Amino acid sequence: MLQHRLLVYLDEVARSGSIRKAASRLHISASAINRQILALEQQLGTPLFQRLPRKMVLTGAGETLIHHVRQSLKELEWAQIKIEELKGLRRGEVTVAMMSGLAANLIPRTAAEFRRANPRVKLVLQQKTTGEDITNAVASGEADLGLGFDFSLPPTLRTLASAVGHLGAVVAPGHPLADKTSLRLSDCISHPLAIADKSMVIRPYLNEVFARTKIEPHPVIETNSIEVMRQAAMMDQALTFLTPFDIEFDLRSGRLIYIPVRELSQQMQTLMLIGHDRGTSTIGSVLAETMKNMMAQMA
Repeated sequence: MLQHRLLVYLDEVARSGSIRKAASRLHISASAINRQILALEQQLGTPLFQRLPRKMVLTGAGETLIHHVRQSLKELEWAQIKIEELKGLRRGEVTVAMMSGLAANLIPRTAAEFRRANPRVKLVLQQKTTGEDITNAVASGEADLGLGFDFSLPPTLRTLASAVGHLGAVVAPGHPLADKTSLRLSDCISHPLAIADKSMVIRPYLNEVFARTKIEPHPVIETNSIEVMRQAAMMDQALTFLTPFDIEFDLRSGRLIYIPVRELSQQMQTLMLIGHDRGTSTIGSVLAETMKNMMAQMA
């Protein structure tokens, strides 16, 4: 890879047609530029310029190289602009619309990492009830990004990242089933159940499995809150059905245990990070990259 300084020398000589003029514009000696160009020509084994009495003209090899030189300088300039933008955008605001279960798990860890790198940026984290609420918020511009499960996207939105999580049984360490490495659905229903109600995206998956296995659940708690299900498992020794994404912090801290359930092995939820098709702000893109990295670690 050519050094940046040599790229600038080559570009200026090609533009001005003279080493002397290039040296004057770059405030450097003509001999230093000539020395660098001669060394490069020797390295490449071909002249890059025809040295005419009053002008330097690119050879065929020089024309090929100068295209690369100018493209490289343009890309470097673009990168420097983006870096300067990011320096300036250490201030600002970015809004994320999210499903409730993520408010206690993936989002806090992502927010903490992002805030460490961007301490003066304000994060607005909006908890929404349904996937439609989230897609509407992003589509209307109310939110820069949306995070949740199994969205149905209109043409104006796009998926920025996704990760798949399998539904399984979630219990506290003291639960009678906590030492199991896998379960059957029949093992679960003899224990108090806390399950998602019909408004949540989890419920259709559970309904399909219960119908297929001809098992009728009798939950002690039915709720539209992931937080209630988590707390019921931790405090009330209930068994609930969630994905590892829903209990990410609890898994790391040892407060809850995730156990695969054979009949649920094909029941997958897709965690989706979404944005508007027209793109988002630079600082929104930085947050999106932080979220993508977190999702990749958990997948």
